[in-house]
Amino acid sequence: MNAEILVIEDEPSIADNIIYALQTEGFSATWVKLGLEGIKYIKAMSPQLLILDIGLPDVSGFEVCKQIRKFSDIPIIFLTARDDEVDRVVGLEIGGDDYVTKPFSPRELVARVKVILKRLQNSRTSHPIKTPGVTEANQAFIVDTEKAQIRCFGIIMELTRYEYLILENLLKYPERVFSREQLMQTVWSSPESSLDRAVDTHIKSIRAKIRQVRSGFDPIKTHRGLGYSISKNVDEN
Repeated sequence: MNAEILVIEDEPSIADNIIYALQTEGFSATWVKLGLEGIKYIKAMSPQLLILDIGLPDVSGFEVCKQIRKFSDIPIIFLTARDDEVDRVVGLEIGGDDYVTKPFSPRELVARVKVILKRLQNSRTSHPIKTPGVTEANQAFIVDTEKAQIRCFGIIMELTRYEYLILENLLKYPERVFSREQLMQTVWSSPESSLDRAVDTHIKSIRAKIRQVRSGFDPIKTHRGLGYSISKNVDEN
């Protein structure tokens, strides 16, 4: 595998089990105990994935995730002692990729790591490309899959990874109605752990960022009880 995984976990026994399981499967693994230390490590070393405990002694894992999302789209798997739906929703809304409740099987955790990294790799290599990675999605948007960027009326949108993947997927198939479940299956690394509310939250954020570019422009349509679609042409809005 050779991918480098960072583990932020304050309990040595749990961290040791995770590190051993990762290294057994060929991953390079680094362990730090504190959230702020982990943020510095990611800035300096750019690992491929983060396993992040929510209950850290210096700062909440959620706050660590928020800080990381300001400068990195590194995949994040949360570890928590609670199986609380509110915690899961919050974790997914702020940019988490998966959620594992303690106690857990280290082998299962490693399997989830593999799924996330494989999907991330596929998302970077499997998109149909016209001229070097750039596709004119409709009259308002241009998608650059090589740079993972979407321009709206010529302006590069500041999107999180999930926002980019959701909008890119809608733009691939204009007018097609996607259910929340379909978007989760397409975008999330572990859709079985995701929730409808997380999709709604990301759609809301995408709409707000589109309006920042052009006030009153709202190409994303909500189909009650069905899901979401995006208009093919600007003049339909």
